[in-house]
Amino acid sequence: MEYIVEKIGMSRTVSVPSVPVTLLKVVETKVCEVNENGSALVSYSFGKKSNKPIEGQQKKYNLSSEFNRFTTLSKVNNSEAGDLDLSPLESATTVQSSFDTKGRGFAGVMKRHGFAGGPGAHGSRFHRRTGSIGNAEFPGRVQPGQKMPGQYGNTRNSVKNEIVSFDKEQGIIVLKGSVSGANGKIGRLKVVK
Repeated sequence: MEYIVEKIGMSRTVSVPSVPVTLLKVVETKVCEVNENGSALVSYSFGKKSNKPIEGQQKKYNLSSEFNRFTTLSKVNNSEAGDLDLSPLESATTVQSSFDTKGRGFAGVMKRHGFAGGPGAHGSRFHRRTGSIGNAEFPGRVQPGQKMPGQYGNTRNSVKNEIVSFDKEQGIIVLKGSVSGANGKIGRLKVVK
């Protein structure tokens, strides 16, 4: 089963030993239509943007104006349209969460790949630079996959975590360990076991 979740943040359990946990909130989701293979078109609320095509979809599926995002979930527990069924989360022990990592923009090799860099003083003129990237006469080109400066972060990352607890009324899942992404980001949660 797959769900749309929002990352609330991190905390820890009040026990000995203390365990770091991540709090996720299950976003209120409406199932619009269910396909034969178990996947479903769903709608959820995110932001305030709305336009004519979204309003047409809302009218088609009898949704209120707050449900302004549409996506497809690979597997749901519902057999017909309505509220998304959360019962599989009550018995689940392990889940896989997928979030976009924090974007860090265009970064150099020291930040992006952990290069050591050069001496900080005494006129070395090689402080935070890449250094040599190529070979001599043969093959006379930069090898594919060479670690160089570039876009760092803002990539999809999936992590498996154990469920510590699940509050069905509030829709809050407590996972053992960390999950990628910034607080407030929307991601997906898939029940593994």
